[in-house]
Amino acid sequence: MYSKEIENTDLKKARQSMVEELEAINWYETRIENVKDGKLKKILEHNRDEEKEHAAMLLEWIRKKDSKQDKAFKKARLN
Repeated sequence: MYSKEIENTDLKKARQSMVEELEAINWYETRIENVKDGKLKKILEHNRDEEKEHAAMLLEWIRKKDSKQDKAFKKARLN
């Protein structure tokens, strides 16, 4: 599956980073909903989309390092 070294360091860091990326997406969504300036809205949408890319990158890394988590993602697939 994965070594204890990865579990105790990198995997935990990746999971926490994923949490933080998802929180950032939500913060940007809230700001986008309330912004009045169109140019600022576009900037915030761009920033939100970058956070989505970061989350996707982390997810792929986690799936490669944690076979049980990868199996759970495959099992839960909706399509």
